[in-house]
Amino acid sequence: VSIPRDSYVAIPGNGSNKINAAYAIGGPKLLIQTVQDATRLPINHFMSIGFGGLVNVVNDVGGVRMCLKAPMKDPKAGLNLKAGCQTLNGNQALGFVRTRSFSVGDLQREQDQRILLKGILSKMTSAGTLLNPFAVIPAASGAASAISVDQGTSLRQLVSVAFALRNPVTTMVPFGGFANTNAGSVVEWNSAAAKQLFSDLGHDRALPKSLVTGSSVQGTS
Repeated sequence: VSIPRDSYVAIPGNGSNKINAAYAIGGPKLLIQTVQDATRLPINHFMSIGFGGLVNVVNDVGGVRMCLKAPMKDPKAGLNLKAGCQTLNGNQALGFVRTRSFSVGDLQREQDQRILLKGILSKMTSAGTLLNPFAVIPAASGAASAISVDQGTSLRQLVSVAFALRNPVTTMVPFGGFANTNAGSVVEWNSAAAKQLFSDLGHDRALPKSLVTGSSVQGTS
């Protein structure tokens, strides 16, 4: 479940602000507390993935295959991809998840990040990769160096996470619109839909189709 970084939420002890401010103010601990308060869902472990570090992972597994409906070009992100199916190298993958050249900006970028992460995990846990230890070992060490975890999380758990997320159902907190606040332009949630989403997740119920946005790639120009 992607939470837009500009989501306007209450940050414990710091009033209301964009949710990414929680990490800037108090690091993982305050971010976890903020997300738990906003969603009413318990968070047992924390993993921080640096997309810059994943460049090496993408290269180590021989690239990640993507199928684009339209070309994607963004000089600021160093991105110039053609339409159709192709294998992205590390630098291309980094540009893919960094570009914001969409009408919906960060909202589409979050979808792209989920798509790339899914592609990396699928490649790392594929039968062909697992049968070739020379492909697996560099990728595993690269992934470990690119991910920060809380105390008590082992590499074995990271591997289990990779297999659990190999073919995930993905969605985003229901979007309610933009608003101007003392924190600037922010993203508001659809309160009723978000409440249902988090309640269903908390009670381990299947999500209704209306709450599963999935991920789709859009072209840029």
